[in-house]
Amino acid sequence: MFITFEGIDFCGKSTQIKKLEEYLVSKHKIVKVIREPGGTLISEKIRDILLDKNNDLMVMETEILLFSASRAQLVREKIKPYLDNGFYVISDRFHDSSTAYQGYGRGLSVDAIKSIHKIAIGETVPDITFLIDIPIEIAHQRKSVKSGELDRIEMSDINFYNRVRDGYLQIAKEEKRFRVIDGNRNVDIIHKDIILEILEHDKLELL
Repeated sequence: MFITFEGIDFCGKSTQIKKLEEYLVSKHKIVKVIREPGGTLISEKIRDILLDKNNDLMVMETEILLFSASRAQLVREKIKPYLDNGFYVISDRFHDSSTAYQGYGRGLSVDAIKSIHKIAIGETVPDITFLIDIPIEIAHQRKSVKSGELDRIEMSDINFYNRVRDGYLQIAKEEKRFRVIDGNRNVDIIHKDIILEILEHDKLELL
């Protein structure tokens, strides 16, 4: 099963991914958690370029192509082999991030980005995608207290994140695999909602 988590920065994806991984392992499933961009030697090098705040001259066309290059490598080197061998693959972001961030956020053609997706991921589409949705104000508050430096993407302004969030909600309306989860609640309650959705989708495997 291929499970992806999406949402604006600081929405709480990492916490929920960790809790889901622990749950699936407790059910004796073999689980691999990956992140985007990254996950392979080549993809991690691309990640360094994408998130380096010193690369402030990077244009949006370069950005989408670098994200997609990293993703193409990850799909063929890691995700497809894992899925072919019966793993549960959980990805912290996938192609929907590019549609939301570079399409709705940056203003690139969403149709053009979808064409790039066809090259980068082919038929490797998530079985289920969780959108952890939080108000922009909450994300901004969490960003303000983050320990360590912000990366190049995290340094974007509120208007950008408003467009990204609106984009995610639009994608969720169009894609049946999306489950919109209210992320402005207790982490354990959110986790329970996610488990219920997983059980409904994959009940023959996890009961």
